[in-house]
Amino acid sequence: MTARIGVVTFPGSLDDRDTQRAIRVAGAEPVALWHKDKDLKQVDAVVLCGGFSYGDYLRAGAIARFSPVMDTVIEQAKAGLPVLGICNGFQILTEAHLLPGGMLGNDHLHFICRDQKLRVENAGTAWTRDYTAGQEIHIPLKNMDGRYVADRRTLDELEAEGRVAFRYLDVNPNGSLNDIAGITNAAGNVVGLMPHPEHAVESLIGTGRTDGMPFFTSILKKLVNA
Repeated sequence: MTARIGVVTFPGSLDDRDTQRAIRVAGAEPVALWHKDKDLKQVDAVVLCGGFSYGDYLRAGAIARFSPVMDTVIEQAKAGLPVLGICNGFQILTEAHLLPGGMLGNDHLHFICRDQKLRVENAGTAWTRDYTAGQEIHIPLKNMDGRYVADRRTLDELEAEGRVAFRYLDVNPNGSLNDIAGITNAAGNVVGLMPHPEHAVESLIGTGRTDGMPFFTSILKKLVNA
């Protein structure tokens, strides 16, 4: 039976089609989900894709967090549904309190688009098990509000519990505290990161790297072996 992975589209989403393609290339079935619908169509996992939902008004992800679909995503994520938030999706996950902390504007106040070097810190989540802890990868990064922040207690908990999933290497592109590029919840089923793995799944396009593919093969293997 083919695993079904939903991709939510909000007004202002940019990368829903790219994410669907990445899922298809990995061998799963992408399922388009609309932000106004609470029905997740019995998917096995959900991706909140990148973009600028609602034009990033108020704060990035602040309005999308109240879309009807998020009521179901929040409920099922707390029950164990695997959820991946990419860029704007990461921002939405923090606004929905499925992940701690928050996202602010880049410290240099400019939009950034670059091929970013990362280190995999946690290879035990539903979305990272095809990586190796300590592995260095390159994933495209593009954001305006990518600076991860949290209070000291939260940062200490994330570090102590091994919940920093990815860390920026060589350069911190946006001023994120502790060079954090992505985190996971305690259960490991919810992961958020600022870089875009869906843009690094085929060697003939984008950066020419496939370092993002393990996100999608990881969840596929988890769902197949569950």
